[in-house]
Amino acid sequence: MRIPCRCALRRLGAVGGSPGASPSPSRCVSAQGPHFFVTAPVFYANASPHLGHLHSAVTADCLHRYKRLRGFNSRFGIGTDEHGLKIQQAADAAGRDPLDFCADVSGRFRRLFARCDISHTDYIRTTELRHRRAVERFWTTLRDQGLVYRGTYEGWYSTQDESFLAPSQVGDALDPSGKEVKVSLESGHKVEWMKEENYLFRLSQFQSRLLDWLRGNPGAVRPVRFYQAVLQCLQEDLPDLSVSRQRSRLRWGIPVPGDPEQTIYVWLDALVNYLTVAGYPDEHDRWWSSANHVIGKDILKFHAVYWPAFLLGAGLPLPQTIHVHSHWTVGGKKMSKSLGNVVDPLERSQRFTTDGMRYFLLRQGVPDCDCDYSDEKVVKVLNAELADSLGGLLNRCTAPSLNPDQVYPSFCSDSFPAGQSALRKGRAVAEDYNMLNAVRCLPSLVEQHYESLHVYKALEAVSGCVRQTNGFVQRHTPWKLDRRDGDDRRWLDTVLHVALECLRMYGTLLQPVVPEISHRLLSRLAVLPEERSWPALNFLPKYHGKACTFEGRPLGPESGVLFSRLESSTADNTKSKKTKKPSKPT
Repeated sequence: MRIPCRCALRRLGAVGGSPGASPSPSRCVSAQGPHFFVTAPVFYANASPHLGHLHSAVTADCLHRYKRLRGFNSRFGIGTDEHGLKIQQAADAAGRDPLDFCADVSGRFRRLFARCDISHTDYIRTTELRHRRAVERFWTTLRDQGLVYRGTYEGWYSTQDESFLAPSQVGDALDPSGKEVKVSLESGHKVEWMKEENYLFRLSQFQSRLLDWLRGNPGAVRPVRFYQAVLQCLQEDLPDLSVSRQRSRLRWGIPVPGDPEQTIYVWLDALVNYLTVAGYPDEHDRWWSSANHVIGKDILKFHAVYWPAFLLGAGLPLPQTIHVHSHWTVGGKKMSKSLGNVVDPLERSQRFTTDGMRYFLLRQGVPDCDCDYSDEKVVKVLNAELADSLGGLLNRCTAPSLNPDQVYPSFCSDSFPAGQSALRKGRAVAEDYNMLNAVRCLPSLVEQHYESLHVYKALEAVSGCVRQTNGFVQRHTPWKLDRRDGDDRRWLDTVLHVALECLRMYGTLLQPVVPEISHRLLSRLAVLPEERSWPALNFLPKYHGKACTFEGRPLGPESGVLFSRLESSTADNTKSKKTKKPSKPT
């Protein structure tokens, strides 16, 4: 077998390169596989991005990258929602033109996504002409089906939520001045009674069809907690939905086709962005049939009730899965400007690195329940799992002191015979075989958790195996072996070979989560771009008597520490600085 020289590996992009040169997943897999379409929400462009926005984006990006590793031709849409009363009011308050205001805020989201390695294939702004055309066609289709009619709508309206609420969704509260007000029980935002003439969508006609869809597709909304919440919602009366606002009150939006006195409801407008990205109305068929949405729990009703009803009305397929995640809190409280506890994701990604923040959000973010953020927790998790455990394992097993030839060492089957029945024949012990079994089963376990977007479970499984591999190396202390002794040399090489094979697995499996760290790790092991896909995993073939293409291959050049330890003083100093500004505690 011909072993690629190090120069050839450099030319192929497998080793070396600049720190930011992690390969796009599209370079590593074929774009001719089955289609997959994933979307993050279009984020409302009335304020700067916060940690929750980044969490949604990273979660969708992880799914997109994972599917590409599996050979799918994946499309990933993300962007900004730029119409509605909140934006109109925010622009007025700032004394700016709404479109200029939106362009500025949308630019902040773009910069965050670029900084955090979000590999979207389409960035959509709902002020784009292509989107307006898609919304107008969608509206016209619903109207032609007799599903939109003119009428008078009356009820409690939340400007913050851009939504009318049923009486059961409204409660009493006191505003900051002590005045009694009505608020949304779900969001806590103030509501006011409103009555106006506009267009309504015959949502009530779709209640039974929505129930049939959900009952026939238990995986349509995940996790199960949110699936059950949607089912519960559909047990109650589903009144027709107001889908326009009077132009005199809401001028910033898409006018209703044929009626310039009305503006299309911002949520109908915004949801159609998914179709716009898919190519609606003329070229959406091949993508839309594989649509998957990633959303926060606060917009569940819009995506799991209104949106499917709109799609049914337009005669379009429903999404395959709506993946829902919970929120981040700080000190057990919801982030808000008034409390001064909003976490700036761009600043944190600069402080803790892009991959560091990606890893933390996906490692600690549990879809079923809210999670609490603190800088101290970030430091603790990243130091323990990326710097010490994974980084330490790579540094130890590629160190020139243990591997002076700087090659992927050989595996000796006499030293590590297959099957625990051979325990007495080699140097391996029972714990070593347990580790091999855990790593062998890891891809299927990670696959299961990536598919369900329980990424934290996948990372927990990887982290557990990394600890076992560190234990394996520590147990056999290869640095104490005598390289001049033939048996010791073969066992030393075998220990390192097994450890590098484990590291190759971890680096490949972690690509959707920490693309840059994975790139550096795999480059150090001289794993070529085409050898980084899911089908190429093939763990420890020499153990099973098969050839290993990596054996004897020169390692990639040292590229420094895989992940530098974060000093606890980073978080402590931040905390002390923040105490000088009580309005913005961390």
